[in-house]
Amino acid sequence: MSPSSTGVLLVNLGTPDAPQTAEVRRYLREFLSDPRVLDISPLGRWLLLNLVILPTRPARSAEAYRKIWGPDGSPLLVHSRALTERVRAALPDLPVELAMRYGNPSIAAGLTALRDRGCDRIVVLPLYPQYAASSTGSTAEAVYRAAAGLWNTPYITLVPPFYDHPGFIAAFAAVGAPVLADLKPDHVLYSFHGLPERHMHKSDMSGSHCLRGDACCAAIVAANRHCYRAQSHATARALTARLGLDPARTTISFQSRLGRAVWIRPYTDIVLPELARRGVKRVAVFCPAFVADCLETLEEIGIRAEHDFKAAGGEALRLIPSLNASPVWVDAVVDLIREAAPRGRSLPVAS
Repeated sequence: MSPSSTGVLLVNLGTPDAPQTAEVRRYLREFLSDPRVLDISPLGRWLLLNLVILPTRPARSAEAYRKIWGPDGSPLLVHSRALTERVRAALPDLPVELAMRYGNPSIAAGLTALRDRGCDRIVVLPLYPQYAASSTGSTAEAVYRAAAGLWNTPYITLVPPFYDHPGFIAAFAAVGAPVLADLKPDHVLYSFHGLPERHMHKSDMSGSHCLRGDACCAAIVAANRHCYRAQSHATARALTARLGLDPARTTISFQSRLGRAVWIRPYTDIVLPELARRGVKRVAVFCPAFVADCLETLEEIGIRAEHDFKAAGGEALRLIPSLNASPVWVDAVVDLIREAAPRGRSLPVAS
């Protein structure tokens, strides 16, 4: 190990330790206590969390987790660990660690493990394709805070959002193409995780662009360069082009909304039944906000959304698997790491 070596920290959002109410409650408390997630007053956040959400939601969420929990644990953690192992194999001379923004393994533990291996320069890859203050922003803040707690602070390089990176788009297209060929869908839905509309307004540095008109997400411009919704639309456009799909037979929607606030629209749980009532019989669903299958893909779309689509008259809904640890995604992750490596720090190439 050289005196000043580079390491990599892959960071995903997180998962409970077990699909039980107590473990889910601990996870949700940590997650929803983040002021970047529930961006309301501290008192309002405490009241909402402790009087409304935590008394009831953990039990419901634990039941949903049990439907997808595997023998090795949470799918998100299983797939994230597999990705980490394969990236290590592709970069054998480069220390690579996995962390979760919430839950285990922690960011602090990941940074400490890399520092213990002599890494002074750390490339941090938040595994969220589109930027959101509640995911990428929160992870960046947590990484910097944890790094600042070390006496010898490491030099951090943060990989930017990769919503339209050619490797990311190629990987999702490669995973989705066989499913599309088999299903021959009437329609393709791109379902992204939702966020409150106020987050889009707060990300708009101009104060006059995001959600101000129907075409606000038609292109990435200076005003919406940090806008999650605009980046989601850019991902969908790139995938549609890569797969050679008819844009008129695709739809973008947003899932997983919480509470009474207005979230970015249209909503997945409304769009899918509407498609069925319009005569769409077979629909394929991409979830390109997630690079690993998780509760939001496997349970929310693969179970609940499929049921609702069929109940409204549809015949088949197929969830496109996420990227997980597929070879094409491993290649893309390695490319992202190499591109972000500090100048003059060439990374080894696997033989």
